[in-house]
Amino acid sequence: MAITPLPNSRTEPDGSALIRVLSYNIRSLRDDEDALVRVIRACRPDLVFIQEAPRFFRWRKHAARLAAKSELVVLTGGATATGPMLLCSLRATVERTQDVLLPLTPGLHRRGFATAVVRIAGTRLGLLSCHLSLQSDERYAQAGMLLEQLKAMDVPYAVAAGDLNDRPGGRTFRRLAGSLQDCRAVAPWGGEHTYSPGDPHQRIDAIFATDGVEVLGCGVPSGLPGVTEADLRAATDHLPVLAALRVPAL
Repeated sequence: MAITPLPNSRTEPDGSALIRVLSYNIRSLRDDEDALVRVIRACRPDLVFIQEAPRFFRWRKHAARLAAKSELVVLTGGATATGPMLLCSLRATVERTQDVLLPLTPGLHRRGFATAVVRIAGTRLGLLSCHLSLQSDERYAQAGMLLEQLKAMDVPYAVAAGDLNDRPGGRTFRRLAGSLQDCRAVAPWGGEHTYSPGDPHQRIDAIFATDGVEVLGCGVPSGLPGVTEADLRAATDHLPVLAALRVPAL
């Protein structure tokens, strides 16, 4: 079933920027890469917050290939952030990037953040892609580190997105939603649940924005022109989250 289209990317007369943001766990490109590319391109994002980017043999080559096929460029992240990555269109001018490794809990997978500050039109925006822990206490602590990292970026506006491994009722999700706008809750659009594509029943992937960013719509782009159910199932084991945001000019 077709859904109401989100606004297209554009620069407003006052210098503010209308941007499209996509968050996507791509399972290390272990599935149908062509289906993945078709989904990404159909969403026409300015910024893509990736989780489970390639991390091992020739990971930079694989990431660059995905970006090129999606008509985007690699901004930062990948193995250097233990999986989170940021892609962007040529609309974004990069000010700085930083890959952040989080404290390692023995016996658990190390986590990290891919972060950047970009300028689009007359705006300045901080970005953070994350994939939080499967372990409850570690996940909650990482949410606090995420909020601290956004504050340390010292930017007027920021967007954080990723695979939280937590549902909206969970304490980690609530910790983030208590300090940031949960874009899906602010302006529901499209589908709600992101896991798994064959039986979507959990919302564990989300896009958050700081106060002042206007959320025009956010959700799973099922039914978006060019996005087929077959491709969503074949691309990876998560469904993507797409948001349209208006970021004020400086």
